[in-house]
Amino acid sequence: MANSASGIAVSDECKLRFLELKAKRNHRFLVFKIDESVQQVVVEKVGGQAETHDDFANSMPPSECRYAVFDYDWTTDENVQKSRIFFVAWSPETARVRSKMLYASSKDRFRRELDGVQVELQATDPSEMSLDTFIGRIH
Repeated sequence: MANSASGIAVSDECKLRFLELKAKRNHRFLVFKIDESVQQVVVEKVGGQAETHDDFANSMPPSECRYAVFDYDWTTDENVQKSRIFFVAWSPETARVRSKMLYASSKDRFRRELDGVQVELQATDPSEMSLDTFIGRIH
C-alpha cells in the first residue's frame, strides 16, 4: 500500500472525496494531512460547495504542512462558466523541518492519485495561495 518515496500510503477516502469533488462537484475544497501514526494521507477537512476561497485559505494551519485541492470556478468575459482544479502543497516556513521533508517526499505519489488536477501550486506563505495567485495561474 505504501508506494511513495517516504513510505506513506494514501487512504481510500482521499481518492473517494477527490472523485466527488471532480465528478459530482459537491465539494469546494479538500484538505489532507499525513497521519504519522498510521503512515497514511487522510482527509482532514471537506469544504462544502458554498464555501469560498477565504474559507479554503483559512483552513491551512499556520505552522503545519498540508496538501489541498480547490475547485475554482469563474465566468469568462464571454459569459462562459469555467473551472480548474488546483492542487496546493502547503509548507509554511514555520513548520517542523521533519514535517516539510515528509510532505515533500510524499507529494508526487499523492498528487498522482488525484487524476484530474489541472494546476499545481507550492505555497509557503498565505500570499502564495491568494485568490489573485489562482486567477493568475488560469490565464
